[in-house]
Amino acid sequence: MLSSSTSAPAATAPASRFGLRLIPLLIGLLSMGFGLYGGLIRLGVEPPADMRSMAEFHGAFMISGFLGTVICLERAVALGRPWPYAGPLLSSAGAIALVAGAPRLGALAFAAAGAVLLLASADIAIRQVALFTIVLTVGVACWIVGTLQWLLGDFTPAVTGWWLDFLILTVAAERLELGRVRELSRPSQTTFAGAILLLLFGGARGEFAESWALLTAAGLIGCSAWLLSHDIARRTIRLRGQPRFSATAILTAHAWLGVAGVVLATAPLGAAGFAYDASVHAITIGFALSMIFGHAPIILPAVTGIRVRYSRMAYAPLFLLQLSLVLRIAGDILEQGSLRTASGFVTVIALAAYAVTLVLASTKRVSPE
Repeated sequence: MLSSSTSAPAATAPASRFGLRLIPLLIGLLSMGFGLYGGLIRLGVEPPADMRSMAEFHGAFMISGFLGTVICLERAVALGRPWPYAGPLLSSAGAIALVAGAPRLGALAFAAAGAVLLLASADIAIRQVALFTIVLTVGVACWIVGTLQWLLGDFTPAVTGWWLDFLILTVAAERLELGRVRELSRPSQTTFAGAILLLLFGGARGEFAESWALLTAAGLIGCSAWLLSHDIARRTIRLRGQPRFSATAILTAHAWLGVAGVVLATAPLGAAGFAYDASVHAITIGFALSMIFGHAPIILPAVTGIRVRYSRMAYAPLFLLQLSLVLRIAGDILEQGSLRTASGFVTVIALAAYAVTLVLASTKRVSPE
């Protein structure tokens, strides 16, 4: 999910730290698996009796156990020092605690991981004071606030708003960092900051637990419009091979952010049951996972040291991912449980197909064009 420029130190990272990177990465991927299974249970798949708790922790697995671990790990690699690796190790421990049925311990571990990530992000912000480093740091604070609310037993939708702000601010800040190549004007940066503030105000008001989420909606639409207008992906999509694929995934992700905003602006969360589900998954699947598709060939080599090759077949799972979200939102609007259940399986297939595509392209050297 993170920009290639912040991952440069990975190439020279000591071999002794390989375990500090590989173990959290593997646990993060397992957390994603548990999160996806929990999502399928919520969509109606009947689980074994000892796996029913996976549905309750679906969001925590996906946002804190998986995405939180990946973001902590990338930040640690970027800094190139030992202490930030405590972040991904702690978030991994949190995921393990959830599997063991100890959510309070898991929440404490996630909060501790957030604290380490906050220190790492603040370290970057102090050394390089800029809008993007400040937004990165504030994004981590959102993760901590949401996790502490969850630990205290707060209503889950209110927690969701903070966790989503964590994801959005992290990605948006990194795209802003890349946008510095274009020497963004002060009004443009002010517009960006305004959209971010709307998201933060929405999170502070706990809008996902209210009837309407108008501030959040405005922030999402503003971020989407800004990113679609200013992201460097608008240039790289004109290239061929990997740059075009990544740009396609990134611009698609930005568009889904706008869709989430439109849903929240036009449908009350309390009266229309589809609005919450549709907007949350437009962000987590459409925005976050599409962004991962675009950045995986860059981040995986930085974290693991293993070269990942591109194949044009990667467009197929990217398309499936978008199709899964279309099915999900259609099922929400039409109140068709079968469509929503089908969407969950298509999402899992898309992720598995993308992983297989990357492996085959890297091992068999599939033609990149």
